[in-house]
Amino acid sequence: STYERAFSHAYDMLGVLPPSVEPRATGHMTQMITYMQRLIDAGFAYPAQGSVYFDVAAWSAADGSDYGSLSGNNLVDMEQGETDNVGKRSPQDFALWKAAKPGEPSWPTPWGDGRPGWHLECSAMSTWYLGPEFDIHGGGIDLQFPHHENEVAQSCCAHPEGDFASIWMHNGFVNVEGEKMSKSLGNFFTVRDLLDKGIPGEVIRFVLMSSHYRQPMDFSDERVEESTVLLTLWEKLLRD
Repeated sequence: STYERAFSHAYDMLGVLPPSVEPRATGHMTQMITYMQRLIDAGFAYPAQGSVYFDVAAWSAADGSDYGSLSGNNLVDMEQGETDNVGKRSPQDFALWKAAKPGEPSWPTPWGDGRPGWHLECSAMSTWYLGPEFDIHGGGIDLQFPHHENEVAQSCCAHPEGDFASIWMHNGFVNVEGEKMSKSLGNFFTVRDLLDKGIPGEVIRFVLMSSHYRQPMDFSDERVEESTVLLTLWEKLLRD
């Protein structure tokens, strides 16, 4: 797709090695259906009017459960932010599968046609390729709740033999000249935009790596200039 090509091109220009596997959710519907069946059979999920929901209370009542520990949120105060709540037992429950709507893509399941929830996609694919427990899970700090919290819950229930991710690495946001990058502020740009301005890929990568990954990173003309000078100095030292 257009976005996949743009993503791969940006990685190439920044000198980032490609991943071993780049799975698509549309190619792993069988794994997702199997995943949901495991959760339903274990008592941690339930079908409702064509959708399937994860039962947060069921896991909270199970031995060793700690829903909310990743994000530090209190269970009572949690809201999933989902608009499709038909058949939900509790506001804390989240959708594993959403019943089909007119005009939307859909796939068949034993509980009705529909599409997967975004939490389910990630857990089904990551555990399919990496197993019930792996070392590092990354992502933006804005994904910590509900996305990553829900990944932990469903994965530990579907695969109680593992702990899903051993280490979570949440990166901070990119700021531009001291302000958060956003389309609404008009300061949003892509790697392609920076390359078109003549900024080399290695300089872009160096600027992004110049702050601790958990901290906000300010992308400014000053940082670009400082990184360019430093990289030029290092290249000269290597040549000498």
